[in-house]
Amino acid sequence: MVAFLTSVVVISLSGVMMPGPMFAVTVARSYKSPMAGAKIALGHAIVEVPLMLAIYFGLGRFFDSAPVQIALYLVGGSLLIWMGSSMFRKRNQPIEEGGGLKYNSIVTGAITSAANPFFFLWWAAVGSMLVMQSLAFGVQGFVLLIIIHSLCDFGWLILISNVVYRTQSRWRDKFRVGLLIACSFLLIGFGGWFITSGIRLLAQG
Repeated sequence: MVAFLTSVVVISLSGVMMPGPMFAVTVARSYKSPMAGAKIALGHAIVEVPLMLAIYFGLGRFFDSAPVQIALYLVGGSLLIWMGSSMFRKRNQPIEEGGGLKYNSIVTGAITSAANPFFFLWWAAVGSMLVMQSLAFGVQGFVLLIIIHSLCDFGWLILISNVVYRTQSRWRDKFRVGLLIACSFLLIGFGGWFITSGIRLLAQG
């Protein structure tokens, strides 16, 4: 059990600590609230836990379908470009808790997760392996997988949120605007990458 739980921590952290759309919106949201990271992690969990349950009950193969993957790439990419564009347009406005994003942090966390096709593909591949390993310990093993993986998400995003919130008063306006631009470009870049990947997959079919 100890070896399994250790692998959950290592694999979970390797995924959540990789810069991506959720990292970008966490930084943007944390100017006015140190709780932004926790709320985004909660929104992420609202999408993630049902997905883990679906894989637990054998529905992980659904994401192996090419049409499903194409839809995830195209729809998800479009959503991320829309979010990044919204952030970019409001980069020069006074700092808001929303960081230039329309929805609250919980909804933003859910949308960012649902819009990321690699989130679903990661769970269909790497995540499904963890779910299968948890079955060796019964329901208890699966519940511990959910708890520990979620704690890794919450811990990392809360850390990012608090660092940004506690240090942002020392930043000049130009640095703040530049960081928002970088975050918006990160969202737009991932969105463009996802759409391109979906088009390529569609062409292969």
